[in-house]
Amino acid sequence: MTTHTPQAARTGHGLTVADAMEPCEYQIADDSTVDQANDILRGAHVEYLLVRGHDGRCEGLVTRTGLHTFLEHPRTTERTSISATAHQRGPFAWPGLGLALAAIAMRVKRMAVWPVVDDDGYILGILTADRATVLLEPAPAPALA
Repeated sequence: MTTHTPQAARTGHGLTVADAMEPCEYQIADDSTVDQANDILRGAHVEYLLVRGHDGRCEGLVTRTGLHTFLEHPRTTERTSISATAHQRGPFAWPGLGLALAAIAMRVKRMAVWPVVDDDGYILGILTADRATVLLEPAPAPALA
């Protein structure tokens, strides 16, 4: 992950998802329950959790909005696993994907957050639409003297 702002960031040319991705601190196993996910979402004050499969690979992303239907029926939340919910599933972004193309894909799919995975499907981080937009914005024109 790039920690400095490269020259290419001013124009967005040559940037990849790796230049823009951020770590994702909150993850949950796909066999965890809706109640457990809701507890983490509320306790951590986050809007989404990355979902890991039994093998540790990324299975998707679950949001508060995606759990809303289940939370309306509290009797089912303690028995319903995250894998049974409607949550964002792959394909996922990869580090070498061009940032401009990733931003377009996110806009078309109406995604605010996109998991980033390695070649084997393990979670590397996330790409947010906000971060991609900031990095792809053209640099302000220099002031004329």
